[in-house]
Amino acid sequence: MVKSAYRTTPQLQFQRVTTLPHRRVGLYGGTFNPVHNGHLLVADQVGKALCLDRVYLMPDMQPPHVDHKGALAAKYRVAMLKLAIADNPFLGLELAEINRGGVSYTYDTMVELKKKHPEIDYYFIIGGDMVDYLPKWHRINDLLKLVNFVGVRRPGANNHSEYPVIWVDTPQVDFSSSDIRQRIKDGRSIKYMVPDAVEDYIKEHQLYRD
Repeated sequence: MVKSAYRTTPQLQFQRVTTLPHRRVGLYGGTFNPVHNGHLLVADQVGKALCLDRVYLMPDMQPPHVDHKGALAAKYRVAMLKLAIADNPFLGLELAEINRGGVSYTYDTMVELKKKHPEIDYYFIIGGDMVDYLPKWHRINDLLKLVNFVGVRRPGANNHSEYPVIWVDTPQVDFSSSDIRQRIKDGRSIKYMVPDAVEDYIKEHQLYRD
């Protein structure tokens, strides 16, 4: 019997590595108490201006720098957000801070999201007046390594920062969630200030009456 002079090589098995497509996603955080048409306008306009793949509205559980005592329970705010974005597939809902509970530090949120979605570049949308407070944000220097900040330019606000901020112009809406709450309390109309479905939900559940 003659042995072969050639050594057989074990068959190599290649494992297919699935690479997720790179995406650019906006995050628009806030209490949304309630969500209104100004929020939706900013999210849509900023997302389109920066050519983002999608923008997610992200309700907080307990913001670190804002009085949250008058905010509705998360279930109501989330329900209104779902109604508000139902007809716009460009907008989504991110519930990381609601699900985590406690104080909603953006740094903790971004660590969680980047671990879950390393293929995504995140753009965090804030009002121009909030840019001045960036030095006070929890672990701001570490946060800047995880996210790109987008400032919505507002007349009269300081549109400059020592931190890297992408500035975007959007149409101005001259009312806030607190204005809407006061109008409801006073029995005044909020038509065209919030989506019709949100207005109907507020009436159905008799929200913001007290």
